[in-house]
Order: sequence, then C-alpha cells, then structure tokens
Amino acid sequence: MSRVAVTLRTTADRQKVCKWVMNVDAGTRVELKEAKRTDDQNSKFWAMLTEVSQQLLWHGQKLNTEDWKLVFLDALKRELRIVPNITGNGFVNLGRSSSDLTKAEFSDLIEIIHAFGAEHGVQFQDDREVAA
Repeated sequence: MSRVAVTLRTTADRQKVCKWVMNVDAGTRVELKEAKRTDDQNSKFWAMLTEVSQQLLWHGQKLNTEDWKLVFLDALKRELRIVPNITGNGFVNLGRSSSDLTKAEFSDLIEIIHAFGAEHGVQFQDDREVAA
C-alpha cells in the first residue's frame, strides 16, 4: 500500500484502519489529521474573497481572488514564502494550499477576512442579509 486516505465515520472505518496499521511494513508513516474545511466554509470563503476583490484596491493595485487568498493565508501564518524565480526577474510563491486547513483553521481564516473587511469598509453579502 503506497498511500491511502480514510475519513473516519463509522466503527468499521476505524477497524479497517487498525487492521491496515497492524499489517504495514516497519518504517511506514501514519498521519492523522483533523477534519478538513466544510463545503459551507469553502463557499463562504470564496464569496468573501470575491467581495473583497471587487470592493478594494490594495496599495493601489486591483487583486484577484487568488491574490487575496494568499494575502489572508499569510495573515493566518500559513502561506507566502517567496524566492526569486530562475530568470531573476520575478518571484515564486512556495506557500501551502488552503485545502489542507482544518475546520478550526478555516474558521479562523474567515474571521480574519471579516475583521479585515470591517476595517476597510467591505460590505459582505451575508452582512447585508442580516441587516435587511
């Protein structure tokens, strides 16, 4: 078995993983992770990034949603390591993907975006719906 991922939902899932662990070769790595972000969190995240990108200039520049994603992931201390590119005329981002964030980390990220938006006058759709 070279690689396997299982989301533990049932007792049977747990038993299957225990059986696999008991039978793998010595030196095999096992990694347990908290649950990933939810679909609702992901939808809210991209909606918020879209609203920020449509409403703000950042230091005189219009950033797209991918750019804002990196800005906010950096605020979460999870992203944005850059190195010069091989031709020396730009930079390459070596950061991590947001897809590895746990539910809790993703909640923190959404809160960072909300706080930033509040400081910069961004009107989020869900805020407008609550006010109506």
